[in-house]
Amino acid sequence: MHIHILGICGTFMGSLAQLAKASGHQVSGSDTNVYPPMSTQLEKAGIELTEGYDTSQFISSPDLVVIGNALSRGNPAVEYILNNKLDYTSGPQWLCEHLLKDKWVLAVAGTHGKTTTSSMLAWILEYADMGPGFLIGGVPANFNVSARLGDSQFFVVEADEYDTAFFDKRSKFLHYRPRTAILNNLEFDHADIFDDIGAIQAQFHHFVRTVPSEGLIITPSDDANIQVTIDHGCWSEVQSLGEGGDWNILLAEKDSSAFSVIFKGDIQGTVRWGQVGIHNAKNGLAAIAAANHAGVKPHVACEALCQFLGVKRRMEKIATVSGVTVYDDFAHHPTAIFTTLEGIRNKVGHEKIVAVIEPRSNTMKLGVHKDRLAEATRLADQVLWYQPESADWSLTEVAHKSSNSVDIIDNIDELIQQTLNSADGLTHIVIMSNGGFSGFHSQLVNALKEKTDNKQE
Repeated sequence: MHIHILGICGTFMGSLAQLAKASGHQVSGSDTNVYPPMSTQLEKAGIELTEGYDTSQFISSPDLVVIGNALSRGNPAVEYILNNKLDYTSGPQWLCEHLLKDKWVLAVAGTHGKTTTSSMLAWILEYADMGPGFLIGGVPANFNVSARLGDSQFFVVEADEYDTAFFDKRSKFLHYRPRTAILNNLEFDHADIFDDIGAIQAQFHHFVRTVPSEGLIITPSDDANIQVTIDHGCWSEVQSLGEGGDWNILLAEKDSSAFSVIFKGDIQGTVRWGQVGIHNAKNGLAAIAAANHAGVKPHVACEALCQFLGVKRRMEKIATVSGVTVYDDFAHHPTAIFTTLEGIRNKVGHEKIVAVIEPRSNTMKLGVHKDRLAEATRLADQVLWYQPESADWSLTEVAHKSSNSVDIIDNIDELIQQTLNSADGLTHIVIMSNGGFSGFHSQLVNALKEKTDNKQE
């Protein structure tokens, strides 16, 4: 079958394309932003790419078009498909019908930590010789790919609550029908499609309804929004994480780089790893609980996490230059920003931390969380905010409420220079953005190297 994918260079759709190709289909696709690394990954897989959505790409009509959720009515490719009655579907629906229907699906949902927890869970299953397939919204360093078919009944999927397609406004995760489901946490996000927290809870409860009675739902014990969701009705076993729950952790290090895992009062094993932050320890605990449901003993899961290498763009160390360490992080919500900074603060103590943040998500651009940003960044010594032209509000409101040093900059070159000026002595620079940030990361590293070379001369 020839499958053509619109919006193919997104993380989910690009991964889906590779799964379809590995399943034996002829795959092609198009996007407005065809550039590395996804374009390189797709071309290497033998997938033909087209730049843009011109209707000429349909001269050789595909058997099926998979339409990404970034496309809407008025797009020329979408209008051509509808007018010419081409067969079409959404990415999540295709995944459900062609790859997941006979699998033991382990789905990881929640506002934060989906990618990291999915990566941990896939690695635990791999370590236990269970050969899982997976589709993750990032690249786990233990695998170096974001998706694979696997060779067993187990499939790990990052379960996103964002909508499915222009013709299907249900959350993506409603298509996955998991046997094991993690609900990591639940906060208001995606203000571009959800009116309030109740609207998100409704989708999460629909998700709960898809888990069979013989399945398992794993939730934190202290998340009121999730508890309200569960209280609306639940027909599956529920195991809770955290204080007073079925599963808990006992920290051995303040930065959460070592902790013991407790199940029903008994210590199951200890994790010593390269990750930091209580949020990562909690993600790891959720992954251990889910893997246990699939048959992996907790002590084996702990051994696996000791060898977990992290995920690209999740506090990924990208360079160290003359005492200045640069990290790339995906955080784009106040809670994620705070937990990231809290983790590195507990690790580095009083060493200098500079946070460079691009408020790029639709929710951030709308200013929904602006009142929480000063508190979210308080653990950094200095915060450099990039003010994008597309934002509907000014970051000066955040600066006025901040207790630390804050600068607001609307030019990438100036931002690089200001970051260089801030990197004096032992410094940790944490770059936070859920996009490419106009190549800021590589430009900064090159500028740091040039600064060092000039000093040596």
